[in-house]
Amino acid sequence: MSQRYQKIIRSHASSDGDGVKIQRVALFNDTASDPFLMIDELRSDNPDDYIGGFPPHPHRGMETLTYLLQGALEHKDHLGNRGLINSGGAQWMSAGRGIIHSEMPSREMDALHGFQLWINLPASEKMKTPGYRDVAADEILLQTAACGAQLKLIAGHWIIDGEDYVAPLATIAANAGIADIHLDAGQQLTLPITADHSVMAYVYRGLLTDMNHSQSLVMFDTDEEIITLNATSDTDLLLLTGRPLREPIAHYGPFVMNSVEEIEQAIADYNAGRFGQ
Repeated sequence: MSQRYQKIIRSHASSDGDGVKIQRVALFNDTASDPFLMIDELRSDNPDDYIGGFPPHPHRGMETLTYLLQGALEHKDHLGNRGLINSGGAQWMSAGRGIIHSEMPSREMDALHGFQLWINLPASEKMKTPGYRDVAADEILLQTAACGAQLKLIAGHWIIDGEDYVAPLATIAANAGIADIHLDAGQQLTLPITADHSVMAYVYRGLLTDMNHSQSLVMFDTDEEIITLNATSDTDLLLLTGRPLREPIAHYGPFVMNSVEEIEQAIADYNAGRFGQ
């Protein structure tokens, strides 16, 4: 069985925070990726590439999910939340109406490999109270499918070989689901998906059928309510699903709203010290 793709987008080299080097897929103007807005991969064994971290900065109108394969990041925000995640753990944050936070790497580690996803909030929730949660590595569900594929269930609801599973982050924006999946060369994994949901995979090692480059985002054709992953080599990927919001997007730096006027209000509120109030 082969799976049809809508498109494949290669990540591009970029930087953010205090000079942190990343591979980025920006999706703000791509309706096929709705509700996902951006995928950053942080991957280096050179501390100069990441040690500056992400000093305090604001957000409004979206959620972030940070997932680490290797390393450690500490979150702090102006509402008093503070947490440290290590290899295998995740952090979820809903910016809501406004939050100022930092994510800083541990100075004791010798490599960093992880991801940050931006997920859009619906217009009705963009001004809600901010939220935050750490998920330790041992809280993330690890399941092995009948085909031998290994799945780490980070967010959302999943059905594997007919069995229902609920990931620790079960209620993030737009019913988003996030799983870290490993396939050996030649393995084929088929999963049911929710009707009308967007489905995509960020392949960070190896290749799926008809792919030429790793560190790329594959968007799937979802005419049928199943997704099939065919690995042509040992492959690791983040599988992302979510309910499209189909709302206008206005994006400026760390703010994601529905209109230019709302962006201007976010800037004014931040400058006036009104975030989180």
